[in-house]
Amino acid sequence: MSEQLTLPAEQRERAGKGASRALRRDGRVPAVIYGDKKEALSVHVEEKLLTRMLSTGHFMNTVVMIDAGGTPHRTLPKDVQFHPVSSRPIHVDFLRIGEHSQVHVNVPVHFIDEELSPGIKRGGVLNLVRHDLELVCDAAEIPEQIEISLKGLDVGDSIHISDVTLPKGAKPAIDDRDFTIATIVAPSALKSEAADSDEAPSASEVPVVGEETDEAEEA
Repeated sequence: MSEQLTLPAEQRERAGKGASRALRRDGRVPAVIYGDKKEALSVHVEEKLLTRMLSTGHFMNTVVMIDAGGTPHRTLPKDVQFHPVSSRPIHVDFLRIGEHSQVHVNVPVHFIDEELSPGIKRGGVLNLVRHDLELVCDAAEIPEQIEISLKGLDVGDSIHISDVTLPKGAKPAIDDRDFTIATIVAPSALKSEAADSDEAPSASEVPVVGEETDEAEEA
């Protein structure tokens, strides 16, 4: 389960681009807390602390408790806007959730047991179709990552969502098809050898020197 984060915040008294620019100059990032059938709340958070949380790599699928003026808000980050040049965070949207709300999250996949994969041992390459899985799960039980074993998989094999054991209570958000997560493909060297083998003529197709062809006989 991903670790819960706590992010102090202060309520914004003024809105607008001018007020937001002033906050950013002071090292603050404007943010909005919305949802749960309550009025949206405009706040601002410390940029340095937010940047540290973003650097964990799993900020977007982690419950963030926002303490705004002594009032806690259980939230899930939904969108972070970055400056196009500096890449600094300039705005964040947080969705209010209940302690056991069913939430949609994108959870990264992590592959294990590469040494037990015949295909990988032969030089096969793991081709990722999806780097993360969109899951529906309890807000209090969001997994940090989904481990997928490569044991026994050979070149040409594929991993589908039906092959993955998900944590208890979690289910795929896409439930109308058995989508592919990854495949093991042949390396370029093996592909070249196979292509050369297919293009090489068989012994019966190679003409014998001095042997007349049917066309020559007909002429």
